[in-house]
Amino acid sequence: MSNMFLIGEISKLFQIDIRTLRYYDEIDLFKPTYVEDQTGYRYYSINQFERLNTILYLKALDIPLKEIKKFLDNREIDEILNLLREQQRRTEEKIQKFNHIHMKIRERIQQIEDVSKTEDLFKMRETWFPDRPIIMLKQKIHRNENLEMPIRFLENSNNLKSSIFLGQVGLTISIKELELGNNQEYNSLFVFVNPDIQLNFDSSVKCLPKNKYLTFRFVGTHADAAPYYEKLLVYIKQCGYSVVDDVIEITYIDYGLTNNISRFVTEIQIPLNH
Repeated sequence: MSNMFLIGEISKLFQIDIRTLRYYDEIDLFKPTYVEDQTGYRYYSINQFERLNTILYLKALDIPLKEIKKFLDNREIDEILNLLREQQRRTEEKIQKFNHIHMKIRERIQQIEDVSKTEDLFKMRETWFPDRPIIMLKQKIHRNENLEMPIRFLENSNNLKSSIFLGQVGLTISIKELELGNNQEYNSLFVFVNPDIQLNFDSSVKCLPKNKYLTFRFVGTHADAAPYYEKLLVYIKQCGYSVVDDVIEITYIDYGLTNNISRFVTEIQIPLNH
């Protein structure tokens, strides 16, 4: 049987695992020409090489085995064109998905690197922010309250995925409560969103408008923010500014990223007249 090859020989010739060849046999994708009754040895013919080449080529294009088998059972130009066009479409979708993932990774790296700068901690800065789309949950939340349940409610009521929340959640203190000297209770929880995220029609979408903010970063979480408000309000008064909208607090780094509480970072953002 000079033109016949054992499974191990096929494995070496085509650099394919023996277990894969056995699986292809099981699913009727690439079966041996002959199986010896006594030994169970599988023998493949040289005439099958073209079929295996085609399988490996289409598999390298990430085409599902089920679709490869369907094509091999009905080889026609129109069939291969349809198969390749469909795979092209799926590949373009994957490219878009991975481009989006790449963008999110880049943005998160930049954010973590930025808020980790120790020289920017405990300093008041006047900063302009562009329009920022958010989804908001209007709810009274005490400063020491665990945020997990309000976050889950915001997520489920707006058809959001948990994966978008890490480092993107903020709280607001109403301007009225701030003027009364009450900074222990928040009036809403929100999450920053990208415009390309598919949202529920009833989503509580709002835009934080472009504005100048007095910002202040400190080590800690929302529970540690209260002592800094008096200092910030004194600065606002001395500079002749006034607060024009609800105050924002965002914890950028917490237990979601590190167990080291000395690396936690939260920022207060107070919108100013200009």
